[in-house]
Amino acid sequence: MGLNSIGRIFMPKNKIFYELFEEVVATVHQMSLLLKLVVQETDFDRRSSLIKQIEDLEHKNDESTHRIFTELGRNFITPFDREDIHYLASALDDIADYIYSSAKKINFYRVNPNDAGIQKMTDLIEQSCVQIKGAVNELRNMKNMRQITDALVKVNSIENQADDIFDMSIDRLFETEPDAKEVIKKREIYHAMETATDKCEDAANVIESIIVKYA
Repeated sequence: MGLNSIGRIFMPKNKIFYELFEEVVATVHQMSLLLKLVVQETDFDRRSSLIKQIEDLEHKNDESTHRIFTELGRNFITPFDREDIHYLASALDDIADYIYSSAKKINFYRVNPNDAGIQKMTDLIEQSCVQIKGAVNELRNMKNMRQITDALVKVNSIENQADDIFDMSIDRLFETEPDAKEVIKKREIYHAMETATDKCEDAANVIESIIVKYA
């Protein structure tokens, strides 16, 4: 019997880590959907209401992440490497943080989000969160490895697209925006959004590490 098979025998019966990770990715995906609504909303006050919902979900995600770390200290036997649990929890928490940061900056700087770059970046963030959610949900059983690997490849592709959109948006911003303050404001928003896709790729890399070890 291999070490991986032995490890599965001693997995905690309640599988608390799977439950918590599934809760986190559902929250992160919900945040990404709200971000898309934020950038489609032209009214400042209605945007503020949507951003408050994102903030509430970010706090909920912080609590779930804290529970993961608490369970990590409490359980001697874990479903996969302790380091991978810590890295994945941290990466998912970072995605949530940067989604919230992106939304918050839009209203804080009073930037009109009706911008092609901002709109496209929110689409890519949401697409990436969908793939991360699907991959994490498959970790519980690890039966559909093709589905997980396909999702991870898509996350990598989306991150590359986000890099391209970021570069093009910054280039267009310097070419067309005469107000230096607006350039600085929008660049910060682009950067926060692009970083959210980077964090999705970080999470994908951790998931890849997990499936290589345990598949």
